[in-house]
Amino acid sequence: MKYAVQWVRSLVFNFSMYVAMPTYALIYLPWAIVSPHGAVAACHAYCRYVKWTARWMVGLHSEVRGTPPTGEVLVAAKHQSFLDIIMIFDAIPHGKFIMKAILLYAPVLGQYAYRIGCIPVNRGKRGAAIAKMLADVEKGDKLPGQLVIYSQGTRLAPGVKRPYKIGTAVLYEQMGQTCYPVATNAGVFWPRRGVFRKPGVAVVEFLEPIAPGLPKEEFLAKLEAEVETASDRLLLEAGFQPKET
Repeated sequence: MKYAVQWVRSLVFNFSMYVAMPTYALIYLPWAIVSPHGAVAACHAYCRYVKWTARWMVGLHSEVRGTPPTGEVLVAAKHQSFLDIIMIFDAIPHGKFIMKAILLYAPVLGQYAYRIGCIPVNRGKRGAAIAKMLADVEKGDKLPGQLVIYSQGTRLAPGVKRPYKIGTAVLYEQMGQTCYPVATNAGVFWPRRGVFRKPGVAVVEFLEPIAPGLPKEEFLAKLEAEVETASDRLLLEAGFQPKET
């Protein structure tokens, strides 16, 4: 019975979340058209709404640990859930994500992602897209901000291991900026698929920054070790028990 009640609450929450997306988009549309700052404000407002409704609708609280960056940096994050996207974006002043180019065609989401400066990439063409973004920032055509990349390339369920892609190291070298690793346990409470949302405290943790200048292989090994170790610690804190293999 308790599970059934939580499932219904989760269903209502999900419905509310998806209705709110176009609603906020329309409210902020005039400002977003005039300035990308309006689009950024709209996305922050939506993230705060989702976190607020998650607290009282399904008992899911969110906590940000560490020191989120405010300057132009690279953020290399663990990705388990749509919730960690919301939490990371809301924690930094102007986040922009490396995203699949096809997502630009998603209604509302695609238009706002483009307006805030997200970088759509096709397979094999990431380097050219990043070079253009850096040039646009330098010229003042794009807002500076924090570039977020998911180093494993996709959402992974808690406890699932996958090697970190070399693209993150290439980006780190190309940008010449400090990298902030980010760990999370969000997938324990908000899984990749399905309706159910588990009550508890989801955590996103900004770890100690990695200074620019490391060799690519050394950087990637350090990034993976730190993010995976911290994420495993957060999973244990959330009561997650990995399946025995």
